[in-house]
Amino acid sequence: MVESSTPSDDSVEAGGVVAAKQPVTRRFWTYLQGEVDPKAVNPVSIYSAFLTGFTSAPTFSACYVWCGFQTGNVAQLGLALARTFNMEPYRTGGFQKPDQQALCSLLSFLIGATLGRIGDRMGAKRRTWLVTATFLQALMAMAAAIAAHFDDEVGISVERDKPSWQHAKGFVALAFLSASLGLQGIIGKRIGSPLNTTIVLTTTWVEIFNDPLLLNFHPTASRDVRLAGVFCVFLGAFCARAILGSRCGMAGTIGVLAALRLCQLVWWLLTPSVLPKKDKK
Repeated sequence: MVESSTPSDDSVEAGGVVAAKQPVTRRFWTYLQGEVDPKAVNPVSIYSAFLTGFTSAPTFSACYVWCGFQTGNVAQLGLALARTFNMEPYRTGGFQKPDQQALCSLLSFLIGATLGRIGDRMGAKRRTWLVTATFLQALMAMAAAIAAHFDDEVGISVERDKPSWQHAKGFVALAFLSASLGLQGIIGKRIGSPLNTTIVLTTTWVEIFNDPLLLNFHPTASRDVRLAGVFCVFLGAFCARAILGSRCGMAGTIGVLAALRLCQLVWWLLTPSVLPKKDKK
């Protein structure tokens, strides 16, 4: 007679005792190696949308470039090329500074998004990758804050034809902020966030207004999470611009962004792990 392979209660209890006797560092490392529950990422995804607005406000205030909206930057580069074939007085010669800034943001965003390949190797939903990537985003924000601090420019543009961040240090700040959102985008996409990449609202708007439960008065997760994400992008931009106009200035505002990224790191640590699947009998 074949014996059942199902572990007895005594063996399960013994295994739990052994796990409890493991060093704290071993248990913490095992916890980090686990995957987050995709059903529990909605709150942190909404927070990511807030950080999208908070990150975009400094770059737009400085040089009118949305560091996460690369569709507009690509179109701007197409317009820049087309203007060289226009007749006077609409023709422009040379590579204009706003177009250089758009190209800088685009290339930096792509580099940041490419870092997501590291997550594919480590495990896109694994907590070690999410914590590491978020810490890297915090470092990018710190680097941008340092560059903005030592930049001789004011950092806030008043006229569109005279953008700030025209010098090398301003470009460095723009590049790091754009790269951080590129990395955030691939994180949101890989974990299966209802907000997609958490940085582009075009798809989110389409999904909201084509949701069959849009006008439902009862709580609806598919609609409510997306609406909360849209509002948080607005709220993040509002908060960043309010801080930017205070004594904190550009460097201080980006420094606050770095602190908010560290809060997101802690959030990933506290996000519940995916539950193990029970063996089918």
